Amino acid sequence: MSEGVRLESHAHRVEVFASHATEPLLVHNAPVSGRPFLHPIQAPGGIGSVTEDAPSHHPWQHGLYIGLNDVNGVGFWSESLSPDTAHLDGSFASRVTASATASPDAVSWIVTTDYLDPQGEQMMHDAQNWSLTLTDSVLELRLRWTLTADRDLVFGQYDYGGLFLRMPYRSDVGGTAIDSEGSHGPASRARWVAVRMPLPESGQTGAVAMFDHPENFEHPVPWRIDNQLGISPSPCIAGSWALARGESRTFDYGILVGGSDLTDEMIDARWGDYAKEQRA
Repeated sequence: MSEGVRLESHAHRVEVFASHATEPLLVHNAPVSGRPFLHPIQAPGGIGSVTEDAPSHHPWQHGLYIGLNDVNGVGFWSESLSPDTAHLDGSFASRVTASATASPDAVSWIVTTDYLDPQGEQMMHDAQNWSLTLTDSVLELRLRWTLTADRDLVFGQYDYGGLFLRMPYRSDVGGTAIDSEGSHGPASRARWVAVRMPLPESGQTGAVAMFDHPENFEHPVPWRIDNQLGISPSPCIAGSWALARGESRTFDYGILVGGSDLTDEMIDARWGDYAKEQRA
C-alpha cells in the first residue's frame, strides 16, 4: 500500500514529507559551494535516521552522496580535510535545478553539480535525477546519475569512489553488511548490498539496501564496504576508465530504506523487479 508524499523545493535544498507530517522523511542539501548530499533519511516507522553527517572517523562523509578519486589526479572525496592530499583536492558548486510531483505517491527532483580543479576551473558536471516513493513501510529511492566531461578525463583505479552511504555506525553496537552473493566484502562483485545496524535514536534496527542496475558500467560492480560499514558501488575498483570531452556516462541505482522486517529475501525480490526496469 502506497502512502502519500509531498515535496518542498528551494534553490539549494529539497525536503520530502509524508503527506501530513511536519518533519521531513528526507532532506537533499545542495550547498552553493559544496558537495550535495542526502541527510537525514528517516527510516519508516519513526525509528531514526539511517544516515550520518560528518562522523568523527570520516568528517568529509555526508549521509548519501557521490565522491570521486583521482580524476586526472584531482580528488573529489575528502574535501581538503586530509592534510596529506588537500593540495590535490577539487571543489564543488551544486544546486537544485528541477522538482516535480509525478503522482500522489511519488516525488522527483534533480540536483546538478560542477566539479572544479584546485585552480577553480571546471573539469566535469553531473545531474542527479532522484525519485522517491513510500510503500509498505519501505522508503524507495531511485537515482539516475549522469556525469559529463568538460575536458578529457581519466578516472584512476582506486579502492573506493562513486555513490556512497554513511550510516550512523557505533562500534559498541556494531552492525552487518552482506551482498547478494552472500559475501561480506570488501571489493566483491554483487547485484546489491544490504547494511543493518541499531539506530542511535531508538536502538531499533535500520536497514538500507543499494541496487546496482544491470545496464551499469562494470555490472555486477565491485563494492567498497569499509570498517564502519560505509558502502559504495565502485567501478573504479576494477580499473581506470575515461571520458573524452563532451562525453557522458550514466549510472542507475536503487535504494531501499526500512527496518528489521526488510529481509534479504525481500531485497532480492525487489532487485529482480528493479532489474527489469529499462533505462530510458
